[in-house]
Amino acid sequence: MLDRLPITIRGVGCAVPGRVVTNDEFARTLDTSDEWIRTRSGIRERRIAGPGENTLTLATAASRRAMASARVGPDEIDLIVVATCTPYMPLPATACFLQQELGCRQVAAFDLAAACSGFVYALSIASRMVTGGGCRNALVVGAETLSSITDFQDRSVCVLLGDGAGAVVVGPATNDISGIYHQQLGADGSGARLIWVPAGGSAEPASARTVNERLHYMRMKGREVYRFAVTKMQEVILEAVRQTGIAPEDLALIIPHQSNLRIIESAAERLGVPMSKVAVNIDRYGNTSAASIPLALAEAWEQGRIRSGDWVLMAGFGAGLTWGSILMRL
Repeated sequence: MLDRLPITIRGVGCAVPGRVVTNDEFARTLDTSDEWIRTRSGIRERRIAGPGENTLTLATAASRRAMASARVGPDEIDLIVVATCTPYMPLPATACFLQQELGCRQVAAFDLAAACSGFVYALSIASRMVTGGGCRNALVVGAETLSSITDFQDRSVCVLLGDGAGAVVVGPATNDISGIYHQQLGADGSGARLIWVPAGGSAEPASARTVNERLHYMRMKGREVYRFAVTKMQEVILEAVRQTGIAPEDLALIIPHQSNLRIIESAAERLGVPMSKVAVNIDRYGNTSAASIPLALAEAWEQGRIRSGDWVLMAGFGAGLTWGSILMRL
C-alpha cells in the first residue's frame, strides 16, 4: 500500500487580466516575429495587467472563485499561503492583504517565494498543516504580475512572460483514496543567478542608479535555464512514477509548469504519455511563474478533464534554481 497524505482539493479558481497581448504586438516594437516566438516557445499570446490590476487583485478574484467552488465561506478558511515572486508590496506579505480583502478570520497568512515551483511548494506545506490538525481549510494561491519586473526592451525575456493567478482550497480527505502519494521539493542555489532581479533587495537597494541601469527587471541566462528545465522536468516526473509504481498510462493528467512547449512535449515523449494527457495553456498565457500550475489545474477541472479518483501529477521548476512535484489522487 502506498503512503498517503490524506488531503483533497475541494475547489479551484483562476483569474487573468483583461488585456491580451499577441506576438504581433511585440513584433511592432522589437526585432522579433510571431513565427520566431511560436516556434521557440509555443506562445501565441499572454495576459498583461492593466490599470488597477495587480498580484493582489488577481489573487483575490482567483481565491473567491476557488472558495465558491469549494462551497466554503471566508470564516471557514484556516490558513492562507500565497506563492509569488511579484508581491503586491515588498512588505507585508500579499497573503495578509488577501486575508483582509476576502474578509477571513485572523488566521495564519504568509507568502512563499519559490518562483515557478512556488505553487507546488505552497501546496505541499499547506497539505501537511491540514493533515497535522492545525487547520481544516487551507487557501493556496499562485499569483504573479510578472509584467511588473519585465524589461519590455529585452526581447529574449519579455515575449515569454504573462500575468495571472490560480487558487485551490485544500482540506482533509473524506475517503480512503484521495491524497498526495508522492512529493519532492528541491533547490540548487548555485544556479540562483541564472534567473534573477539584481536590485530592489538589501544587496542592492533601490537608487537612481539602479533605476537608470534597469536593474529592477528580471534577467535570465536562457540557454542554461533551458538545459536545466529540460532535464529537471523529466527527472521529477520520472521519479514520481518510479517511487510510487504508478504506470504512466494510469495518469489522468500531467500539469507541468508552463515554461516552454518544447520542454513539455519532450517530457511527455520521454514518459510515453500522449499530449492529450498533458495540460497546456502556455499558448494563451505564456509563462506565469507560480500561477501557471494552478491556472492550468483550474482550467482542467472546469473543463471536466479530471474527476474524482483520477491520478494527477504536478511538476514545477524555475528560478532559484528550484523544483517540485506532487502526485495526487483526487
